Formats: sequence, structure tokens, C-alpha cells
Amino acid sequence: MQGIHITLDELIQARLPAQRLRLAPRAAARAPRGGAHLSRFRGRGIDFDEVRVYQPGDDIRAMDWRVTARTGRPHTKVFREERERPVLFAVDLGPSMQFGTRVAFKSVTAAKVAAFWAWCAARHGDRVGGVLLHDHGSVDCKPRVGHGGVLRLLNALAAPVVMSTSAPDAGVSQMLQRLHSVAHPGSLIVWISDFRGLGAAHEPALSELRRHSELVAVQIYDDLETQLPPPGRYCVSDGRRSLDFDAADPVLRKAYQQRFAQHTHELQRLLHALSVRMLRIATHDDTYTVLSRELRALYGR
Repeated sequence: MQGIHITLDELIQARLPAQRLRLAPRAAARAPRGGAHLSRFRGRGIDFDEVRVYQPGDDIRAMDWRVTARTGRPHTKVFREERERPVLFAVDLGPSMQFGTRVAFKSVTAAKVAAFWAWCAARHGDRVGGVLLHDHGSVDCKPRVGHGGVLRLLNALAAPVVMSTSAPDAGVSQMLQRLHSVAHPGSLIVWISDFRGLGAAHEPALSELRRHSELVAVQIYDDLETQLPPPGRYCVSDGRRSLDFDAADPVLRKAYQQRFAQHTHELQRLLHALSVRMLRIATHDDTYTVLSRELRALYGR
């Protein structure tokens, strides 16, 4: 059903608007092969950059044991990534994302965002991969160059998701754990979610992730989350429980609106403190138009 489930054909069609988008290259390529840029993010890449004193959070696999033994102080090798940069799409498909009142579910909008951005990344020679998280586990797509990496991600996004319920915080913690396990230093991580459950308690994990990778957060929200429907009596149900409420109650309307506004404010504060760029897309937005505008601003064109 359109808007509730996404199809592989719909995600493949995102390639057309992605081809029309012109983004400024991040840097000039230094080699005739591979991707379109040399990453400014240091990590385990192709070109050796330097040896320096070990700093907390450095990858222990890059330790230079000879220099460490000679100086008596731990030293690590630093590399600079070239050519295909890993772009990892962390897509939340949990229970809170299986919701929408206008045009599409949040999960469908998230899939469209990932597909559009993935086609753009592939055009720039980046390796595309992803981590998809839902109630019944996670699906990892190892970053690959070319259309093969994109299509593997799109197939995973189009796979049916069984709806159920769980605590939103569990999904946030699980996603952070997965990203710490699979994201290589120097990666660009595009985390697409409504970020329910993300709070100050997750700041250390986010900071650690941000230490070695660039992180962009894309908040997906539905209009009904920002304010109650027009005044009247309503009945809502999750299939097991029902609730009646009066949307004409001014106290209820104000409290409801403030709750979402506070959530967004706290999210923006947390991400800003970590220098994480945040984009916001509603389920009723023209996803590709809004994302094109945001990506032009993000990449300086």
C-alpha cells in the first residue's frame, strides 16, 4: 500500500532526481582512479600521513609498536583516506517510525531519504553501505563502490518490516552499538530517525562516534506529532489499547505541542554541542525537493 510500504522500484526511481542534483566536490581527487575526493577525516585509509602520540579514542589497530618501544610512549599511525569514502546510512525502522498521517509513514520517508542520498554518494564515487535497525534485529550492508552498494541497501530498505512495540531508547542504544562496531574511521554516517529516546545519556557514545567519523542527523517527523488534530473528540488505538481524548482542550493542546517542541530543542542542543549537522524532513514534504535544498547547503552549493 502506497505510503505505508516502500517498493524497490520506488527507491530505484530516486536515482533520477539524484542525477539532476549538482553538488560541489568536497576536494579535488589526487588520483585518476577511485572517488572524487580526498577525505579530510583521518582514519585507516590508503595513504600514510604521520606518526603521533596516542590519543584516547585512537584505533589500537594502528599502533606503531616500534616507535612506542623506542620512545617509551604509545604512538599511533595516522592515515588519510583517499578515493572511495564510506558513506553509511543508519536507518531507523523501529516501531515509532511505523507511523504517519499525511502522505507516508516516517519509515517510508526515511527510506526515500536514504535512497536519494545513496544515489548521490555513488555518483561521487563513494562507497555506500548501511545499518538498518528494527524490532527484530539489524541488517548490515557493507559499504561497496558503485551501483552494487546502492542496490544492496535499497533491497534491504524495501524488505517488509514486522510492526511491534518496544522502548524507543532501546533502538537508539542498539543503533549506537552497531555504528561503533561497523563504522570505520573517516566514514560519513547519515543517521535517519525520529530520534525518540535520544538524550543526554547518549552524549558520550555520540561523542566517541563523532571523534572518528562525520555524522549528519536527519530527523523525520509527522505533522500530527507537532500538534493535535482540529478540535473534536478522537479515539486512537495501537491495536491492543484504546484512548479517547478531547482535542478541544486548550491545556492538552498546549502540553502536547510543547512536548514535541521540547524534544526537538533538546535534540538540536545535543547535536549542536557535538558539531553534528541536523536536517529535518516531514512526512508530508516533497522529500527529494527538501533534501536537494539541504544537501546543497550542506555541500556548499
